[in-house]
Amino acid sequence: MLESVKITRRQSEIRQELAGLVGKEKPTEDETRSMETLDSEYRQNETRYRAALTSEDTERREAGEELETRSDKEWAKVMAGFEMRQVALSLDEGRALDGKTGEIVQELRSHGGYRGVPVPWEALETRAGETVASGTPNPIRTAPIIERLFAGSVAARMGGQMVNVGMGEMEYPVTTSAVSAGWANGETGNVTGPSAYTTLDRPLKPDHNLGVQMRITRKTLKQSGAGLEQAVRRDMNGAIEEAFDRAVFQGSGSAGEPTGLFAGADAWGIEETDVDAAATWAAIRAEIVGFITGNAATGPGDVRGLFRPEVWDAMDDAIWDAGSGITEWDRMASKLGETVLSHNALAAPAGDPLASKVVLTTTAGGVAPFFVGTWGAVDLIRDPYSDAQSGALRLTALATMDVTISRAVQTRILNGVE
Repeated sequence: MLESVKITRRQSEIRQELAGLVGKEKPTEDETRSMETLDSEYRQNETRYRAALTSEDTERREAGEELETRSDKEWAKVMAGFEMRQVALSLDEGRALDGKTGEIVQELRSHGGYRGVPVPWEALETRAGETVASGTPNPIRTAPIIERLFAGSVAARMGGQMVNVGMGEMEYPVTTSAVSAGWANGETGNVTGPSAYTTLDRPLKPDHNLGVQMRITRKTLKQSGAGLEQAVRRDMNGAIEEAFDRAVFQGSGSAGEPTGLFAGADAWGIEETDVDAAATWAAIRAEIVGFITGNAATGPGDVRGLFRPEVWDAMDDAIWDAGSGITEWDRMASKLGETVLSHNALAAPAGDPLASKVVLTTTAGGVAPFFVGTWGAVDLIRDPYSDAQSGALRLTALATMDVTISRAVQTRILNGVE
């Protein structure tokens, strides 16, 4: 406790004692001496109080700066204490949330409305270093759960930026007009006249809700123990991540889906090129030239490419130099900043001959090519009726998200890549 606070409390106690003594018409000698002692102490404390405030001023400033500049690592430490197992038991048995989990849930509820238990996005991250408790003594020892496989985050590797919105909408104004520059024609000539500086808003709207349902049987709850914490976390995170990746690129903009890069290419002004030929480094190189001439990249190392596994198979089988064994894929991979393969973000090849799409993106001026907006936290809701007879726990995780781009020149789409 600060010294100034201690002095303030003591001053309050002295005033209370003096109030009781002063109210007596005929105080005794002891009471008179007590009043003199308290009065002297009060005056001394006033001097000490001013000195304490002066000495504590520096400490207050340092503490204020520490609060204002608190790093994300401290927030991560708080989130590390969030337990999905507590959420599952709370929905299943009505167990009260405690510790950091209870504090985080209470804080999230104060900022928005949730029907179920709000789960922060950070809680779905895979945590390293956690142990799984061993089973109870039993003839059968149950090993840790082996979860399903999910595709990795393609949107992040392609340069997309995750944006968390508390409530409302978020708009990104993008410049659409160019500043004019020109030389004065002669000593008295005028320079080029001004042009209107206009912007186009790229909004993120909370119109698209993603639901992930999982059914946890009674056997799973009793058998897995603390291992269920990591299993539920990774399973939910993988399902949401896979759905997000598919929506970022293949979202139709209808039936509840957000508008992905392919469906929104025309409206957003994204450059599309019909290759209608076998995938070669020459076709990709031509698009990189378009990035450079559009001031979106300074070289092939600034460009990322997203391909179907079948395209990689064809390009890696096409020998460019028979003597060295260099393939078309080798030539391209050595030049691009990053190459990403995905069967989830891109649709399966179709047509005759089979052809698919390729997406190229670049980060220009520190701005991501597209943004993935998420709202609030994941709302985890329990259905108490569907599986009541079997004693199972059915959970629904609701997440709100949307997609928008920054500048159209930072993304290019190739169609008909055979």
